[in-house]
Amino acid sequence: MSLRLRLTLLYTTLLGGVLLIFGALVYGLVSLILLDQIDNSLSQATDHLIAQLRVNIAGQVDPRSIAIIQPTDNLLFQIWGKDDALQLAHPPGLQTPLDPIGQLTGQPVFHSILSQNTHRRVLSVPLRTEKGPIGVLQAAMDLKMVDITQRTLASVLILLTILVMGLSGLAAWLITRQALAPLATVTQVATQITKADDLSRRIPVTSTRSDEVGQLIQAFNQTLERLEQLFNAQRRFLADVSHELRTPLTVIKGNVGLMRKIGEMDEESMNGIEAEVDRLTRLVGDLLLINQAEAGKLPLDKRPVELDTVLLEVFQQMRMLAGERINLRLVDIDQVLVTGDRDRLKQVLVNLVGNALQYTPAGGTVNLALRKVGERAQLIVSDTGTGISPQDLPHIFERFYRNEKSRKRQGSTSGFGLGLSIAYWIVNNHDGTIEVTSQEGKGSTFCVWLPLSH
Repeated sequence: MSLRLRLTLLYTTLLGGVLLIFGALVYGLVSLILLDQIDNSLSQATDHLIAQLRVNIAGQVDPRSIAIIQPTDNLLFQIWGKDDALQLAHPPGLQTPLDPIGQLTGQPVFHSILSQNTHRRVLSVPLRTEKGPIGVLQAAMDLKMVDITQRTLASVLILLTILVMGLSGLAAWLITRQALAPLATVTQVATQITKADDLSRRIPVTSTRSDEVGQLIQAFNQTLERLEQLFNAQRRFLADVSHELRTPLTVIKGNVGLMRKIGEMDEESMNGIEAEVDRLTRLVGDLLLINQAEAGKLPLDKRPVELDTVLLEVFQQMRMLAGERINLRLVDIDQVLVTGDRDRLKQVLVNLVGNALQYTPAGGTVNLALRKVGERAQLIVSDTGTGISPQDLPHIFERFYRNEKSRKRQGSTSGFGLGLSIAYWIVNNHDGTIEVTSQEGKGSTFCVWLPLSH
């Protein structure tokens, strides 16, 4: 059973139940009102009859006292003596008790009696004098009009309920069709995406739709967008890994082939093989590190860290790497204490300074600075290298992303496009931020912000 049909049946059933309850209340209220009117008429008629009654010496009702009474055609009455003998009846042919049970109650009582296919309302009133009870007066009125009214009212209410349920069912069917139409579109688009593997498709949604279905479509579109990004990133990741593996493997295979051809070990070829193996080791290590970080399986040993000491260590190490080719300067340093993982923070500094040295041509300058700004530590690494284009700047923290045009790789020492991704994750998990500004041909500046330790 479809959702549309279930909703239609639910709405129709609920409305039908409400109408039935309302109809039952109306039917009961009208019936009570009609019976109350009959009871009032019977009470008035019996009071009038009792006021006219006279009792003879024998303790019986004198029929002459009520001979002048002309009751309505709808009124029937009987007077029974205390010996259960019928003393008077109207009409005269009415010989059986109107209400046998009412004769025995000893107090005024109303009963609805169905006798010989005739429905009557009977009031039984005990008759008493100063000497004691003398009999029972029973008056009755035909309930034919009441029954007709009740049947007519019941028929009208039932027909009205059926009509309203039918109309409401039709309206609910049309409304749910319009409301659930986007869900059919969602199903169709999802099926097409599954068959065609096309994650670029989106479900159309009007800007004015803000109900639950509209929110579902927006969430589905956002999910599709996220899946498309992940799928493209995975595809790009596999392509980049394949490319990065191909180069060192080609070099290793070439050197092995060369040594096999000349029939002896060549020192230069062995050095080349060793360098490429080191590159593969670094690639595998970086991949394992960033995958562990994204999976939440890379713990951070956070302790108070003197960031100025870490910066001095990195400065000493990188100055040996820069040599005479690049001018590495420590322009400003302040005593800064942060809370974090010392090894990971050092890895951030090594990655940033290593990139700056790698992409700065000979004779260029790389400046390092560390200072306090309010409640945060500011670490700056700037270079006078080739810079980053505005188109590439938003993507530099993505895995394997490199701007090959503006930052050319420097031989075997070049990275794999993972260093900035790892640095971004480390800084972000230290409650910090990393920013970058760059101009093509003038250089780049990386700024890391970390909260101070209290």
